[in-house]
Formats: sequence, structure tokens, C-alpha cells
Amino acid sequence: MFDRTYVPMIACLSIPGFELKAALRTSPSLALRPAALAPEPGGEPLIGPVTAAAEAAGVRPRMRLGEALATCPRLVLVDPDPAAAERAWEEVVRSLEDAGFAVEPASAGVAYFDTRGVERLYGGLEPSLRRALAAVGPAWDARLGVARRRFAALAAASVAKPGRLLVVRDEEVGRFLAPLPLALLPLERQRHEELESLGVRRLGQLAGLPGGAVAERLGPDGRRAWSLARGGAAARVRGRRPPSELAEALAFPEAVANELTLRRALAALIETTLARPERRDRFVRKVALAAALVGGGSWRRTLTLREPSADAGRIRIALAPKLGELPGPVTDLRLELVELTEPAGRQLELLAAGAEDRRRLSDGLRQVRASTGSGSVCTVVEVAPWSRIPETRALFVPRDD
Repeated sequence: MFDRTYVPMIACLSIPGFELKAALRTSPSLALRPAALAPEPGGEPLIGPVTAAAEAAGVRPRMRLGEALATCPRLVLVDPDPAAAERAWEEVVRSLEDAGFAVEPASAGVAYFDTRGVERLYGGLEPSLRRALAAVGPAWDARLGVARRRFAALAAASVAKPGRLLVVRDEEVGRFLAPLPLALLPLERQRHEELESLGVRRLGQLAGLPGGAVAERLGPDGRRAWSLARGGAAARVRGRRPPSELAEALAFPEAVANELTLRRALAALIETTLARPERRDRFVRKVALAAALVGGGSWRRTLTLREPSADAGRIRIALAPKLGELPGPVTDLRLELVELTEPAGRQLELLAAGAEDRRRLSDGLRQVRASTGSGSVCTVVEVAPWSRIPETRALFVPRDD
């Protein structure tokens, strides 16, 4: 009989440099040469992920473009292709889901899933994890980190070898995290520099400091980083909802840069996509606009609507400003309905006020999660009201509803 007290292990799948690997799928020979993902058009001149050959030549991710070219004159810059990366990441996540895992994507190249249920399906923890790696395939050099806590799993994935898994038992978490660098923590660069100036460069050094002192010096972010350095709080993995898969594309006979033409094409795409029978009785919560650039690569932007809507005019008004962010002429335009509401009507006069309020609250929380990601909606739980330090009086606990 299944043990109700059993706590499943959390697995973190990591594919370092995923955006670069996705962009190199059309030019696999570049993977063996010094190459790096070019800076985003209009953004800071910082390069993205780099190949092993570029790293051996002294080039590092987030290095300034001029410094990187001076360090390695043979460096090849690969145009970012966010649309291709999005499609490739969807393929990876679907492969895991087809193998029976409930996946919670965190970002392109990082996803979490727990092993509850699948351990019995595949005959244990390690066979389940090997099945997950096999589902992703060897081409991505994926790594798996496994632990009882989410951050410990992420840290294990960061040091695992390509195509391998690393399991960290709960009693080993402190010793395992201690020598790892602070770069694993979600801290602003200024906070990292402040800690380094104090001589704190490893997770173990931060974990050894008094929590109150860290909170007083660095605020709530520092307190959270201190908690993560000690293993982090236990958290559930929430499998994603299946994507809607509603998309329409429009190819131009020649490259287009005229904004008026693009706006008309966008209006036609919106009308065509909303008319799809699969969307019937459902409102649009989140949309994505993508384009293939004439010089190579692609461009992609996502937008969460303030309120779910099926009105073509409102969606067009919300998306039209995104066309001004296009870095150059495009050869095709693509619209995706990323997330839709449930196919249910509303009859407010037949609902009790309390039920209607709860429904609206639940719908609002889903809207926030669609915009900011899983784990962004939390409840404040008071744990130490007597404490003199504000950051220790309460904890943020993610809401499930």
C-alpha cells in the first residue's frame, strides 16, 4: 500500500546554454567552434551562452561583446532565435510529460518534476530518473539534480555531468551546498558584490551567518538567499496545464518593415486565430507574437492580458505596440494563443455572492500566475509574531488554488 507519509524527491532538469543549443540546431558544425549567442538587438552588448571551444579560449557568458571579440577574434556570433528555442523547449517538456512526469517549467532549459507515482511505474527512483533523461534524448546534454528541496535539486543539476544524474539525500544537503558558489542564488549583482566584499563567496559561508544579521544587512532578499543557502523550504512541484496549441502564421512574399502593413497582418492573424473552432467558448488569457527576421534568427514577445478576452479589437490594441520593438524587417508573422480560460459561461444572477467572489479570486490568481510564473502567488503565514525582526515574523507560502 502506498505510504501517505512518503515525501517525493524533486528532480531538476537543467540544459545549460539552451538558447544557444536551440539556435545551433540548424548549424550543428558551429557547436565545435568558438561561438556565442549574440546580444539581443537594442539591449546591453553582453553575449549569451558560449560553446565549450569558446570557453576554452577564455570567453565567458555575459561578457561584453568587445571584450569577448578581443579575447577570441575567431568567435562566431549566433543570432538569437527565441521562437526556435520556445519550440524546442516545448518538445523537451512534452517528451517528459509523455513519459508520465508532471512538469513545472521554470525557464527555457530548467524544469522541475517530482517522482511521486512514477517510481512505482518504472521500478524505483533511479530507473525513473534514467527514463526522464532518455525521454529528453542525448542531443541536449541534459543534467538531473535530485533532492527533497527545490533549490538543492537545482544546485545538484548545476554540478551534475552531462547526461548524468546526481542525487542529494536530505542529510547531505548542508555538506553538499557549502562549497558551491553564491552565483546559484537569485540575487542582484549589487548584492553579490556586497557579499563578496565581506568575504562571503560560498553558500556555506552565507549559511553560517546569523539569519537576523543577514536580514538586517540585505533585507528580505538576503533573508531568502540565506534560507536557500541552508537548503531552502520544502515546496510542491505544480505540473503545468497543457498548452492550447492555437496558432496562425502569415508569410510575406518579401521582407516587410512597414508598421502599417504589419498592423494589418496582425489584425488578420487575430481574426483568423479567434475564429478557430478549438477556441469556442474560451477567452484568451496569454498570447505570444513571433516573427522570422530577414537577417536570420527570430523575435518573440509574450503578453498576458489584463483580463481574459475574446474581443479581437482589445487583443489587437494590446499587441500592436509590440510591433514597434521589432529589430528589423520580417519574413513572416506568427500569433499564438498561449493560454485560454476554461470553457464555461457566467450567470452572475444565479450565483451566491460568496461563490462569485471565490470564483473571481481564483480566476485573478490564475491570471497573475500566467503573467509572473508559478510560485508568484503566496499567502503570508505568521510563524514568529514575537520576533523583533520583521523578516522572521512571517513566511510566504505559495497558494495552490
